[in-house]
Amino acid sequence: MRGEKGEKRKQELLQIAYRLFLSKGYEETSIDEIIEEAKIAKGTFYYHFKSKEALLEAIINKMITEETEQARQFLSAPLPVPQKAIAIITSLRPKQDEMTIANALNQEENIVMHEKINRRVIDEAVPILSEVVEEGIAQGILECDNIKERVRMTLIISSDLFDHRSFTSADIDVFIDTVEKILGAKRGTFEFIRQLIQ
Repeated sequence: MRGEKGEKRKQELLQIAYRLFLSKGYEETSIDEIIEEAKIAKGTFYYHFKSKEALLEAIINKMITEETEQARQFLSAPLPVPQKAIAIITSLRPKQDEMTIANALNQEENIVMHEKINRRVIDEAVPILSEVVEEGIAQGILECDNIKERVRMTLIISSDLFDHRSFTSADIDVFIDTVEKILGAKRGTFEFIRQLIQ
C-alpha cells in the first residue's frame, strides 16, 4: 500500500509542477512553490525527485508518452498515407501551450537531457511511422527499402527544422523535397505540408 500511496504522491507532484511550469515557466517556478502547493515536506519532494531537472525530465517523459499514444491513434485513421505520416510526426511535437516546458530543454544546462529526450521521441516514433511507410509502399505511393533507417532520418530532419521554429520558405522547399526523396514519393506528394506550416 505504501508504494501505491507513494506513486499517487509522485503523480500529484508531476501534475502540480506541470501546471506551474505552464503558467509561470520552468525557470520562474521554484521547488518551494511546488512543495507549498502540494503541502508536503521538502524531504518528500526529494524522495521522489532528486532535483528540479529530474522533475522536468519526468514531466517531459509523461508528455512523450501521451504524444506517442496520440500518434498510434493515427495508424487507424481514414487518412491518405502522406497526411497520416505528417499527422504522426506533428502529434509527436509538444502542444503550443506546452512550449514553455519544451523550451526549458534548449537551455545550455539541459543539453544532455535534450539529446536523451530527442532519442526517446525518435525511438518511440520509428515503429509507428514505419507502419505507415509500409502501408504507403503496399499502395504504391512510396517506394523505398531500409524503412526504419529512412523513417529515423525523416524524424531527425523534421525535429531539427521544427525545434527551432524559425525557418524560411526555402527550408520548407528543401524539407518537402528531402522527405519525398527519402521515402521514394512522387514529386508533389508532400506538398500539402506547405499549407500546414503556413
